[in-house]
Amino acid sequence: MQLVKPALDVGLYTNDLDPMLTFWQQQAGATFTELLPVGGGVHQHRHAIGNSVLKINHSRTTLPAAPSGLAQLALFNNQTAEPQQLRDPDGNAVELNPHHDLAPNLRLTVRVNNRSASEQFYAKALGLERNNQGAFLVGASEIVLREGTVGEVKQKATGLRYMTFQVADVVREHHSIIANGGREGMAPVRLGDVAYISFVHDPDGNWIEISQRKSITGSLD
Repeated sequence: MQLVKPALDVGLYTNDLDPMLTFWQQQAGATFTELLPVGGGVHQHRHAIGNSVLKINHSRTTLPAAPSGLAQLALFNNQTAEPQQLRDPDGNAVELNPHHDLAPNLRLTVRVNNRSASEQFYAKALGLERNNQGAFLVGASEIVLREGTVGEVKQKATGLRYMTFQVADVVREHHSIIANGGREGMAPVRLGDVAYISFVHDPDGNWIEISQRKSITGSLD
């Protein structure tokens, strides 16, 4: 993939906005940047974590609980003295770590049924390289695959739901991923003058957003 931002974004859904904002802003250290209506009764509260964006999608419609392969989000900052294993108000696993020179801005742990098949997908279809510890690199962010049982994954349910890659050409990247073994979740669509997005699935059905955002690329053409 031709990335235009050297970091991974992560999206979650919730019905319980205020406790979630309190946790992510005050305990996890995420910085609120923008409120974005995204349709369907959902407001996206965007938060900066280094160069990454945490997208807290608040739905006015009651969301179901459902499996997700996005198992844990680890953050690294100067305010954390010792590693902490936490749960946010919706039960999402969060790890806070002290920052150090070689630390990523975030590390997303993804649960997969077949690690070998998933490693091939993330390397070939997404074109990601790995570090010496085996993590896949997205600029300053890391994706770690952990073998386990993944049920049927829904996009709109409570919890960590999708990861986002910011690219130069969403249509080209979408079709390239499908051609290299990915499965289509949603064909590319234009969101007004803001972004062009699509969704694909990894081998276990985890949702991956491919985004061409005008504020980053300068154009949607």
